[in-house]
Amino acid sequence: MNEMVRNKLASNPLYIKYLKEHSYWYKFLNRNSEYLTLFLKEVKDNYKLNPEDKIRSISKKVANLNKILDILS
Repeated sequence: MNEMVRNKLASNPLYIKYLKEHSYWYKFLNRNSEYLTLFLKEVKDNYKLNPEDKIRSISKKVANLNKILDILS
């Protein structure tokens, strides 16, 4: 694994956690550093870190807050 890939993975604890859970990525990242973009996309999809996921989460929280306020009033 080249130095740039190692530094990128070490910069975020979620990447390390995902690597531990899905160890097959070690093989891909060791063989070709171009797999890093696919790895990062898969981590974001799995942990729901995409902007759409964040917006969806906020809208669910607002909907739940509205329900609570409706019940209280």
